[in-house]
Amino acid sequence: DPPPVQLIVQFLEQASKPSVNEQNQVQPPPDNKRNRILKLLALKVAAHLKWDLDVLEKSLSVPVLNMLLNELLCISKVPPGTKHVDVDLSSLPPTTAMAILLYNRWAIRTIVQSSFPVKQVKPGPPQLNVMNHIQQEKELTENILKVLKEQAADSILVLEGALKLNKDLYVHTIRTLDLLAMEPGMVNGETESSTAGLKISAEEIQCQVCYDLGAIYFQQGSTNAAVHEKAKEKFFKTKELIAKNGSSSLHFTIDEERLAGYCQACEVLTSSSDDASQQATPYSKIHSCMKSGKYQDLVKIFLEDNLTLSLPEQFRQSVLRELFQKAQQGNEALDEVCFKVCVCNTVCDVLQGRIIDIQFCQLFLKPSKEKIDFLLEVCSGSIDLESASEELKRRMAAFLKNLCLGMEDLQFVFMISSHELFIKLLKDDERKLLIDQMRKRSPRINLCTKPVTSFYDIPASASVNIGQLEHQLILSVDPWRIRQILIELHGMTSERQFWTISNKWEVPNVYGSVILGIKDSLTRDLVYILMAKGLHCCAIKDFVHAKQLFAACLELVTEFSPKLRQVMLNEMLLLDIYTHEAGAGVSGERPPSDLISRVRGYLEMRVPDIPLRQVIAEECVAFLLNWCENEYLTMQVPLPLVQTNPYVKLGQLLAATCKELPGPKESRRTAKDLWEVVVQICSVSNQHKRGNDGRVSLIKHRESTLGIMYRSELLSFIKKLREPLVLTTILSLFVKLHNVREDIVNDIAAEHISIWPSSIPNLQSVDFEAVAITVKELVSYALTINANNHFWLIIQADIYFATNQYSAALHYYLQAGAVCSDFFNKMVPPDVYTDQVIKRMIKCCSLLNCHTQVAILCQFLREVDYKTAFKALQEQNSHDAMDSYYEYIWDVTILEYLTYLHHKRGETDKRQIAIKAIGQTELNASNPEEVLQLAAQRRKKKFLQAMAKLYF
Repeated sequence: DPPPVQLIVQFLEQASKPSVNEQNQVQPPPDNKRNRILKLLALKVAAHLKWDLDVLEKSLSVPVLNMLLNELLCISKVPPGTKHVDVDLSSLPPTTAMAILLYNRWAIRTIVQSSFPVKQVKPGPPQLNVMNHIQQEKELTENILKVLKEQAADSILVLEGALKLNKDLYVHTIRTLDLLAMEPGMVNGETESSTAGLKISAEEIQCQVCYDLGAIYFQQGSTNAAVHEKAKEKFFKTKELIAKNGSSSLHFTIDEERLAGYCQACEVLTSSSDDASQQATPYSKIHSCMKSGKYQDLVKIFLEDNLTLSLPEQFRQSVLRELFQKAQQGNEALDEVCFKVCVCNTVCDVLQGRIIDIQFCQLFLKPSKEKIDFLLEVCSGSIDLESASEELKRRMAAFLKNLCLGMEDLQFVFMISSHELFIKLLKDDERKLLIDQMRKRSPRINLCTKPVTSFYDIPASASVNIGQLEHQLILSVDPWRIRQILIELHGMTSERQFWTISNKWEVPNVYGSVILGIKDSLTRDLVYILMAKGLHCCAIKDFVHAKQLFAACLELVTEFSPKLRQVMLNEMLLLDIYTHEAGAGVSGERPPSDLISRVRGYLEMRVPDIPLRQVIAEECVAFLLNWCENEYLTMQVPLPLVQTNPYVKLGQLLAATCKELPGPKESRRTAKDLWEVVVQICSVSNQHKRGNDGRVSLIKHRESTLGIMYRSELLSFIKKLREPLVLTTILSLFVKLHNVREDIVNDIAAEHISIWPSSIPNLQSVDFEAVAITVKELVSYALTINANNHFWLIIQADIYFATNQYSAALHYYLQAGAVCSDFFNKMVPPDVYTDQVIKRMIKCCSLLNCHTQVAILCQFLREVDYKTAFKALQEQNSHDAMDSYYEYIWDVTILEYLTYLHHKRGETDKRQIAIKAIGQTELNASNPEEVLQLAAQRRKKKFLQAMAKLYF
């Protein structure tokens, strides 16, 4: 038997054989069933090989593989002639996106492979037909390569876009190819779903794409040296992904030896010519020092890097964080190392124009001679005054100057001000001014040596300075400025608690006890104020400043409190939910998958002793319902979470009920469960109380509930929902609950109302007044979400009808019809204008004394209500336009009755109008049914439009 790859060649060669017509003319291969089956067989063989390009490229020629992948694009429904770079991969079915990726990866790999020297095969005995075949294949390969190279830039863009996709894709299997080959009517849509085919994880895709991009960038680097940096980035990313996931987990293999060679070459091509620096990178040196405990060498590396600035800020911070963690575990010898590395990082931040970290400020609250000496050593070693720019010198001078101003001990100030670097960076006038400022601030002032000559020469007292700083602290929303002000305030006095200076700074009680338990007063003030200001910004929808304040607070608490770190992560999750819902969510854009994962992670979190705010759980459940994560809420949410969190339980019941709509009666168990939960929430507890006169009275406590939450909490939660189906479901439940009362006269109609139970065992326990108020509030809220939902408009109309507000009821009945019929230019659906709705409109018009409108609306019923119509027309005290409405009547019986009525009353003019209306040819009873219906529809339209203008 031939190997699988050779089968592909045979199938495709057979399918691509040209045909010869009766005139012996060569024709392209026909698109018949035989050829389609052969192409499908070739694709199935490739699917059997899991579309491994390494295997396919070794055994198939470029023309054959090009044909195979084009067939894959065709069967994956990629439109022919479409530029792949213009297609949004994220919007395509997973198998289609994967087909485009495979083609463009192959294109890039083929270009790279063509640049390698090829060992010439020693030719055998010359055979004319073989030589012709080889020459044809060579020419075909060159033509394909020419096209691929012209499209190389587009292929690179497609693959770069794939790196941002960050989601799993699926590649066709034999099964999915069989499904695609079926007749269109037999396919059930499975091939379009996200789970059809062989799953390729996002990490595997990124690994392969990074490797292929690295190869093409490396090849392009021969003509553009700057591209080697891109190649290096891609290869090192590939290396990281292999180290993270393991090469065995990949569906496609990567030659790790070749990858190592690429990485080494990139290191040489992108680094300096210094041989010593090529032997070991700073990263490997730091890793070695951390592993071996050679911390002094580590400090030396950081100090040297302050000149080259090659280490990223995040990497520096991560090393310092690891050192702090080791120091907190009891290794006191590391305290000095932490300080030294922190100083190196701070000076690096200063030179690059970044803000100074809070850790440095904390470590420098109690300076010493040794600390000052090391700081000055680092500052001197981090700047080359001869080659440094004026900007760098200015930053370093400002840092040293502010350091002096923040110190109380003049001895340390003079240590800095007398240092060689300080003298070179600051001019004589600046140094003199700084020393004068420090002397004025010093409490050791000899008043006899400097008489007070003027009132304005008296320096401001400390209390005035503190007041000014406190005012700035209240107004500022810049985390860095807040921190600087607090450091200054704590330098002036240690007796004040600065988190108390504004009554607007409110932190939830569950957090307050943890924050106020922080021993260090500066850290306590800073954490409290950052959180309070962040929550305030969140409340006023200033999400940008809120994010900055929360990020600064998170960075601060990460170092010393895992509990507060989790608190801040929870608050940042809530902030991200608010940000999305107020921004991209408004236009219907789905939230990113990582945000949905974080929401799920929060709900499933089981970290003990973490203070939690109920509003976060509430917002998370509402968020999942709004974005239709019903599958998770119904099937995947952990059972203990449902039992302990009332919002999760409510969300699960809502999601399950929505999933079953519309469904058979036997599948509505969850609807009954949801009904029982809401009934319990709306039930009241009754208590008997004996009065002064000895009588026993019954007291109802409306907010004391046997349910999982209070009614006010349920209403607050529902007002966070925006998904129409969820809102319709909960609204219909409350409408049904409203209709269950025994003394109800006018039922309210609602969609899906039949799924709820029709009775309650203990009617007296339900607070129906509260239910009626809730229905009104929910309908008003729902209409703010979508003012054009006709079912919600009908509910609003029914409420007004039930409360005898007939004009308002007509307004909403007409609005409901208008929004679903293009302002009555189309027919109003019969499920909107049911007989019950029409009868209520008739009653509204009757009670408003608009009797002619009543007669016309009687025609709208399935069976015309002649009795009501005739009775209405007999009324002579009508408040509507009466005879001007006759043109809207299409029922001949009503028109004949009008003629008789006006003749009997002697109203000749009105009788003539009725006769004119009845004499229109389109109302002739002999006309076909279609003509009569068209006439009725035209009059309905004009009448409803006239009514709408009257009541809108």
